[in-house]
Amino acid sequence: MMKGRRSIKELKNMKTVEELEARLAEPSQALIDDLAAMEGDILILGVGGKMGPSLARLAANAVRQGGLSKQIIGVSRFSNAQARQELEAAGVKTIACDLLNDEELQRLPDARNVIYMAGNKFGTTGREYFTWAMNAYLPGRVAEKYKHSRIVVFSSGNVYPFSPVGSGGVNESVAPEPIGEYAQSCLGRERVFEYFAHQNQTPMTIYRLNYAIDMRYGVLLELAKAIQEGREIDVTMGYANVIWQGDANEMALRCLNHCGTPPAILNVTGPETMSIRWAAGELAKRLGKEALLTGTESDTALLNNASRSHQLFGYPRVSLLQLIDWTTEWVQAGGHTWNKPTHFQERKGKF
Repeated sequence: MMKGRRSIKELKNMKTVEELEARLAEPSQALIDDLAAMEGDILILGVGGKMGPSLARLAANAVRQGGLSKQIIGVSRFSNAQARQELEAAGVKTIACDLLNDEELQRLPDARNVIYMAGNKFGTTGREYFTWAMNAYLPGRVAEKYKHSRIVVFSSGNVYPFSPVGSGGVNESVAPEPIGEYAQSCLGRERVFEYFAHQNQTPMTIYRLNYAIDMRYGVLLELAKAIQEGREIDVTMGYANVIWQGDANEMALRCLNHCGTPPAILNVTGPETMSIRWAAGELAKRLGKEALLTGTESDTALLNNASRSHQLFGYPRVSLLQLIDWTTEWVQAGGHTWNKPTHFQERKGKF
């Protein structure tokens, strides 16, 4: 078996949120080795979002299992006190901070390594001003504050144009053509960080992700819930890319060793161009239901080619069929879910 890989047998049976969180936080030996080769602590800005807590726990577990003298620090407003307590219990030092409050931002500790996860997507329509403040103004303040750090900047595949479904998706050489204000603000975030990378010679990686899968949210969960509840599934956006959130988090942390000036750009997602029709059919078979499909697949979709990230880090450890199996089991067991739709069907950029 390849280094850092696990067998399918070992990947079965997640029934509770606690088991899910534990699975998400399992580091590979490759991650432990990469963090061991990296100097300094890791500061995670915006740790309170969908991916932040599991990324922080993953980093803390890698540090602990590797016996590394490195601190993982998570920064968020922490409106949820329980989430903060759980991170502290997992070995993550937490700091409450409103990043848009410049006095609070400037009081944050220095760190050699920064993961920038702060941003806004859902609810953009009607609050465009807040989305631009979070996604394009705040990055400049952070880039100035952490000019002497390495920074991995979470971004989105939404910055790219749609591509033909048979093309294999767009790679990092394709020029951005964002559709809608959310995607435009994501490109704004990238460009502001890029400006300060040039000004201050700050090494960075722009991390363009779509779509992460956790049993509590994601494209597959949305399909499974629609099938379970007898709702129609529109297949006009007929294809998508997905990746297990644990794999996406691991790649983000490992990107700290691949920062550059000008910023390195990296697409991160699974290797498949996943057919929504096919995935709905696979989920329906497992659920013993019928997938009610409507619409006709468009010739284009929002698709990323993540070959370069796979070359750097290897293929994701969790396969697409494993994700479909896990999602089915989670839905059948009535597992806890979040009301955080991906809007992967959106073709006009309105979030």
